[in-house]
Amino acid sequence: MSTLSVAIGADHAGFDYKEFIISLLDDCELKDFGTYSADSVDYPDFAHPVASAVESGGFTFGILVCGSANGVAITANKHQGIRAAICWTEELASLARQHNDANVLCIPARFISKELTQHIVRKFLDTAFEGGRHAGRVGKISC
Repeated sequence: MSTLSVAIGADHAGFDYKEFIISLLDDCELKDFGTYSADSVDYPDFAHPVASAVESGGFTFGILVCGSANGVAITANKHQGIRAAICWTEELASLARQHNDANVLCIPARFISKELTQHIVRKFLDTAFEGGRHAGRVGKISC
């Protein structure tokens, strides 16, 4: 099986969680798009590069972390071919992959524990898209 490639980024609210997630992904090819400290920054400065890296095909998945995950998800979803999903449970991560072929996971750092984050990340990366009836629906997403 080929190694998964993951682009990751976060704003200041997600910095600590991003570092934690990176420590979990030693089995993946990984590129950290920042931020590199807990100093205040603007989330689009990190969400756009991660989304572009996935959009271009350079990475299989993206992971974005901010306080609520809303800002990074909204930003990433501006890119064609990106299906960014906010996930705060393992079931949502699984369904985002199975039914929506989500390719960017957005984590709300202020609302879930690191332990739960670990399970969500693994579930997202390990779950395959089901295709079938879902493929037609996903095909209707792009404008």
